[in-house]
Amino acid sequence: METPSRVYIAPEGYEDILAEELALRGTPPLWRRGRLFGMGAAADTPSGTFSSDPVWVQNIWRAPRFIPVTSIAHAAKELKAMGRNWAFLPLELHRRAALITEKLPHRSAKPFVFGSPVPTAPMGGWTLWDNNLILASPDTSSPFANGEVHFDEDKEGPPSRAYLKLWECFTLTRHMPKAGEHCIDLGSCPGGWTWVLAQLGATVLSMDKAPLDPAVEAMPTVSYRKESAFAADPKLLGPVDWLFSDVICYPARLVTMIRRWLDAGVCRNFVCTIKFQGETDHAATAELASIPGSRILHLSHNKHELTWVLLDSADR
Repeated sequence: METPSRVYIAPEGYEDILAEELALRGTPPLWRRGRLFGMGAAADTPSGTFSSDPVWVQNIWRAPRFIPVTSIAHAAKELKAMGRNWAFLPLELHRRAALITEKLPHRSAKPFVFGSPVPTAPMGGWTLWDNNLILASPDTSSPFANGEVHFDEDKEGPPSRAYLKLWECFTLTRHMPKAGEHCIDLGSCPGGWTWVLAQLGATVLSMDKAPLDPAVEAMPTVSYRKESAFAADPKLLGPVDWLFSDVICYPARLVTMIRRWLDAGVCRNFVCTIKFQGETDHAATAELASIPGSRILHLSHNKHELTWVLLDSADR
């Protein structure tokens, strides 16, 4: 098996979409197995239209290598020689992999508390390729195991689990609204994102044709307007510190709405979900990715959707 220069880890269930994206980029994998895509040197230097890494990637193993091993103890010894923190990504041979894991330094499995400092220790990734061969990388793109953030969830306050996407976005970008900043939440029903913003002390104008959860609407810094996200006039609503959108719509329509807000020049920071209905719209994704300073993420709490972020350069 050819040793790759890096390994892309696809979000679980979206392996074929990553394969589509890689084909469009002209960088097909050297090999593919499960969620793992072994990439050649061409993937190391994104250029031209694709000036960043693929977006349908949950984590990147930046320094992968195949390691022959003769036993469970030998496998653990080799991994410990490369680094301390390891996250296992299963392929097969689960029992043998579990025995190797038992011999590695203990890693806390406690859920991450939102607002806590993001881990700074390197997080490696490994898998058992076969009985006597490990694929491992001590350097990965995420400080979280396999690029997945598992939160200590609030099961009482928010009206839906959509709040976890916003928590994850703020955690990964290390940037979130401050108390007193003005936010607009478009397509906000039932109010999961509005709840997060109000919890942070921001003032929130929450807009949707459907009603907010009454407990969210009653929060002291929240005001609600019964109006379509697409009817909102940026020039009348701005200036605003943050614009949020988790609206269900075709990506092309979201692009048009974002362009209207950008052209108005009244908003400093944006967080918007790109939701796909049916086939994945790679063209719309590429158009949003081309906006200077923006970033597109597949959060571990995203499904068939992506998160587009544009942050004020003064605050980054």
